[in-house]
Order: sequence, then structure tokens, then C-alpha cells
Amino acid sequence: MAALNLSEQDFSTGDLWVFGYGSLMWRPGFEFLEQVPARLVGEHRALCVYSFVHRGTPEKPGLVLGLDRGGACRGVAFRVAEKQRAETVAYLRAREQATSVYREVMRSVWLENAARERVSALAYVVDRGHVQYAGRLSLNEQLRLVRQGHGQSGANRDYVTATVKAIEAEGFRDARLRQLARMLHDDAHSLHPPPETLSET
Repeated sequence: MAALNLSEQDFSTGDLWVFGYGSLMWRPGFEFLEQVPARLVGEHRALCVYSFVHRGTPEKPGLVLGLDRGGACRGVAFRVAEKQRAETVAYLRAREQATSVYREVMRSVWLENAARERVSALAYVVDRGHVQYAGRLSLNEQLRLVRQGHGQSGANRDYVTATVKAIEAEGFRDARLRQLARMLHDDAHSLHPPPETLSET
């Protein structure tokens, strides 16, 4: 399946804004001139993507975030210098589009700075028609997948924990993600997990 990426004409001239709502918040991996808390309207952050590469395998999938339809999402907007735009987009495609599960889009985001300006930012929205689209899962099913997930970028539980820390460092909360992180924390600190926990790993 070909990646659903933008063409060169879809990018405006000048500096590039990139919207981060998951691991990009705490590990962007590219150079940027500034980062600003930002809000995107029309899609929300959700653990709705089965991870076959970074945090899981096809045999034992993990679960990672995507922007899914409806609502709004608070995250971070990174401003990248125009001269580094092509290099940054290439890096993001290699990282985010390993299995073409996202649609690369430009979205309006509102910067939460003094100017409160609106900018057009590059974002990665889940492709609902992709085999890795998980939809809306129960908290228990999320927990099961995150517990088992381990891929090229490490343990799935570390991904969830780091994302929650990054979100709260920006001064806001994601209630469902925070609840999952708390369950994972309790899990890790339980000396005697119940039998059903052992059977799920």
C-alpha cells in the first residue's frame, strides 16, 4: 500500500509547522526553531493504532496513538526552518509511515501563545481503512495490548508513560491515557499480580 502523503504543492512556502500529539511531544527527532502549545479542532488523540513495528509486532501488536475523527486535541506545534523542511518531512515519513497507517495532512492549529494565532501544520491522522486501525477499544483491551507490546522503539508501556508525562508537562491532561498509565504503574509495582494478569502476558 502506498503511503498517503502530501505532494510538494501542498506545502506552503516559508517555515513548516508540525503538530505533535504523541511521541513527537517528547522525542521530536528533528531540529526546530520553537515549540508552542497548540490545539487542533476536528480530531482527537486516541490509542487507535495497532503497532506492528515501533511498539509491537504483527504477532504481538502494541497500541499507539493516532488522530481520529471528531473532537479536539491539545499538543505541541514545532516551527521548522524552511531550509530544513524537506529533510524534516523525509524524516517524519520514515518514522510515521513505516506501514502507511496514517494520512499526512495539513491542519489548522491554534497556537496557545500571546498572539493566539492560527497556523497550518503538518499532522498525521489515522487512516480508518487501514488494517492497523483499532477503532475504539475498552480500557482493559488497551491495557492488554500495551502490556504485551514491544517493538523496534522499545516497550509499549514506556511509550504510554512518556506521552502522559509530556502532556502533563504542557499543563493539561488526557484523562483516559492518564488512567491507563496509572494502571500500568500499579501493574509494574505489584509484587504478586493476580493470576489473570499472568495469563495475559
